[in-house]
Amino acid sequence: MTTKLELVTQHVRAVPDFPKPGILFRDITPLLGHPEAFAASIDLLKDAVADLRVETIVAIESRGFLFGAPLALALGCSLVPVRKPGKLPHAKRRVEYALEYGTDALEMHEDAIRQGARTLIVDDVIATGGTAEAAAELVRQVGGEPVGHAFFIELAFLEGRKKLAPLPVRAVLTY
Repeated sequence: MTTKLELVTQHVRAVPDFPKPGILFRDITPLLGHPEAFAASIDLLKDAVADLRVETIVAIESRGFLFGAPLALALGCSLVPVRKPGKLPHAKRRVEYALEYGTDALEMHEDAIRQGARTLIVDDVIATGGTAEAAAELVRQVGGEPVGHAFFIELAFLEGRKKLAPLPVRAVLTY
């Protein structure tokens, strides 16, 4: 009998030399195309964060939405999208963060999180941790309490979890 973890692992495709030579890209498209494997990934994420007593999930654009929305439903909590600049219509906060070459930014509606709400930041992958760190800063700015980070995949060799300490980091798959 196949475990949930085995099922999920079987549906992540390794694509060499994408988006450039030397990179091994972990493609979640086969997982999304397999309802049982996708459901198993959400179950595994839910189990991984059960001890955090989450009230709100902040999902990072765009692939974080794929995991954040069903996880919010599974946990019975609210969902807040964190977007790239210019995509939110209401009063918002903005945080800029460093990239390897240059900067980027994330935005969140100012009224999206209840004051003091225990908030989990969710994305598909953690690499260097910069995007998740910026999302946690947005949560703090609007009065939420970041209680952890959850990712479907962790690229451990990039040591992104160090940037997110002391908050707990949970991942279903680690490469």
